[in-house]
Amino acid sequence: MAIPVIDFSKINGEEREKTLSEIARACEEWGFFQLVNHGIPLELLNKVKKLSSDCYKTEREEAFKTSAPVKLLDELVEKNSGEKLENVDWEDVFTLFDQNQNEWPSILKETMGEYREEVRKLASKMMEVMDENLGLPKGYIKKAFNEGMEDGEETAFFGTKVSHYPPCPHPELVNGLRAHTDAGGVVLLFQDDEYDGLQVLKDGEWIDVQPLPNAIVINTGDQIEVLSNGRYKSAWHRVLAREEGNRRSIASFYNPSYKAAIGPAEVAEAAEEGSEKKYPKFVFGDYMDVYANQKFMPKEPRFLAVKSL
Repeated sequence: MAIPVIDFSKINGEEREKTLSEIARACEEWGFFQLVNHGIPLELLNKVKKLSSDCYKTEREEAFKTSAPVKLLDELVEKNSGEKLENVDWEDVFTLFDQNQNEWPSILKETMGEYREEVRKLASKMMEVMDENLGLPKGYIKKAFNEGMEDGEETAFFGTKVSHYPPCPHPELVNGLRAHTDAGGVVLLFQDDEYDGLQVLKDGEWIDVQPLPNAIVINTGDQIEVLSNGRYKSAWHRVLAREEGNRRSIASFYNPSYKAAIGPAEVAEAAEEGSEKKYPKFVFGDYMDVYANQKFMPKEPRFLAVKSL
């Protein structure tokens, strides 16, 4: 069993309906799929790969050697208790978003600026595909995420998380990244094309998201699950620590504005006729307050814990 791989170039050709159907099925059955021929220039992707690796080696690697995960793992090995580090991730990470550009590593500024614009455009296309598959008006999801989006101004949160998972001497004792669902909307991941480690939970089984050169992995977050009234599911996923390799992961998140009100779409075609709304309507910022403390816990109670409108 492998997650779906979809050729996005066919969305505008004779195989449009088939491609739409493949994406719909992937969203409903997996919450994860890989896009090839997605339109982001290969030259840009190669620059992103090289500069991200260079950035880690020159600006991050030494600091990771003395980081909390390394110290805690060393202490655990010395104790030889047979326990596992359950509340720590073997991950070096920093986040890029529009509001903190002055803090971006200088080596990445120009290239990541270009890359983020391309990914943002791809996110918009993907949301329009979801609109169509869910029977929603074109632009519905984007407008919902942008708190109405008056005069074309975007208020949605768009962030890019740059992660590396360095070689781990005892991968059986620590997680690369603990199992979780993503809180927001649409996630677009440019993962390592050499080292694996990302897994998605499908029918009770952890399935590898196999490295596929220059593909973009798409997964749906909690807010897409709510908006689709459960038709699309946000999938549990995790990253395994590995003894060899330094896995690179660049995940971009197109999330609602913190002020946006998110609830099941008010369109009859979006759900079976007569079906009840399975999720409350809430302000995304309130959901994030709950998520911050429950990220690695079952997701269903999060929907109930947030203040509903």
